Amino acid sequence: MNAPKHFSEMQLPLLEGQEFLVTGPKGNLPSYIQDHRKRLRERFMHGGSQAMPDYELLELVLFRSIPRCDVKPVARRLLDTFGDFNRIISAPTERLLDVRGVGEAVATDLKILEAAAHRMARSKVMQRPVLSSWDDLLDYCHTAMSHLETEQFRVLYLDSKNVLIADEEQARGTVDHVPVYPREVMKRALEINASALLLVHNHPSGDPTPSQADIGMTRQIQEAATSLGITLHDHLIIGKSQELSFRSEGLI
Repeated sequence: MNAPKHFSEMQLPLLEGQEFLVTGPKGNLPSYIQDHRKRLRERFMHGGSQAMPDYELLELVLFRSIPRCDVKPVARRLLDTFGDFNRIISAPTERLLDVRGVGEAVATDLKILEAAAHRMARSKVMQRPVLSSWDDLLDYCHTAMSHLETEQFRVLYLDSKNVLIADEEQARGTVDHVPVYPREVMKRALEINASALLLVHNHPSGDPTPSQADIGMTRQIQEAATSLGITLHDHLIIGKSQELSFRSEGLI
């Protein structure tokens, strides 16, 4: 009786929650998995991320987190659960861990990627004149906020030359509401001697259309800022793929 083609391969329990480990002779990955990983790495090095769909880029990340397993099923479950690469790395850790095949190593590596993306985008706007780096500012806001599952309200504090001196989360809320306190925004502005403000918050629904509560809150902050000699440049609402500017819409 002939031995199965992969007789030398073993299936062992996984700490990461996968169904099984696949190892070949001497504990190495089978050649078909090694070849697949090599092809993806070469394609990435020659063509960059633009040459790869989300599921292949995700596989590249998972190769390091799950060194002895076919990561395709895990990548597919993550995409089925969250939709795209950005939403995966932005997902809360507890939700990542709910996905079969995702353990502490995978979740940690994904959150490191998220932190690196935020830091790179933030470095393009910190200590620079914001109004002359508007596209970089929008990129940063989308990187940091467009894939969040709950509303977050941020205040960008600027000096007299409109250089960004502080970027702070003022509040975090639910899927459709975030509590904002104009007094706290103004108090912080005075503490760091800010001359101007930019307000930014996200709409997890993806639609950046402002609510009446958004409009009312913005007017309260504008009135408070004006009374203190502080300029409110704009309020941006970040949707999934686009943003809305209160100033462009004539709302401030």
